Amino acid sequence: MKFLGITIREISIAEACLQHFSDLGIDADNYDVTYENSQARERTQLLMDIAGKEGGIVVGTGDLSELALGWCTYNGDHMSMYGVNGSVPKTLVRTLVRWAADNRFDTTGDIHKTLLDIVDTPISPELLPADKEGKIAQKTEDTVGPYELHDFFLYHFFRSGADPDKLLFLARKAFAGVYDDATIRKWLETFLKRFFRQQFKRSCLPDGPKVGSVSLSPRGDWRMPSDLETVWNLTD
Repeated sequence: MKFLGITIREISIAEACLQHFSDLGIDADNYDVTYENSQARERTQLLMDIAGKEGGIVVGTGDLSELALGWCTYNGDHMSMYGVNGSVPKTLVRTLVRWAADNRFDTTGDIHKTLLDIVDTPISPELLPADKEGKIAQKTEDTVGPYELHDFFLYHFFRSGADPDKLLFLARKAFAGVYDDATIRKWLETFLKRFFRQQFKRSCLPDGPKVGSVSLSPRGDWRMPSDLETVWNLTD
């Protein structure tokens, strides 16, 4: 932000969240899902109210991969006035940031260096305190799995209607030597469970552009009841 020369305004959410924890009778040292979600919703509340005050809009940061997995806080980072990255998968976001660094800015300058540093930073909502060394402790892919796998599953599931067995077969071929069979199975099961259980978040998405050839918007490409139950068994 500094190197781009844009207006910077920083508002701490610490006191607001601590007051919220106190009102709810929550221990602020208990780093559970409420601890995380409260921060995400407080961020969004501030952004929404500032947008109203300034006559602007909140541009969403959520992407297609996060929507597929439901990896967003309902009415937190899940919500915005316009979800500009709503149909852009996470792996493409990283590729675009690297492309912008190499093609839109001086490759010897600070912006280029900063963008590449962002690409190399572990993906994280940063809702938990850093570790003892001051590094990011909450790494998204440690919890939900590698986005390169999930984007692969999503593409073949959505574009060609591949069933779980075919997804497993294709992933074994595509990621041979990268992930072993047990790892692929584990994250495929995670993808399937999260995709079907998190539809309720996709059913009330903010508007956004259809950048690629598919979208999970309930007003466009994807319509599915939030209470759908599905059962599958991965075969060999």
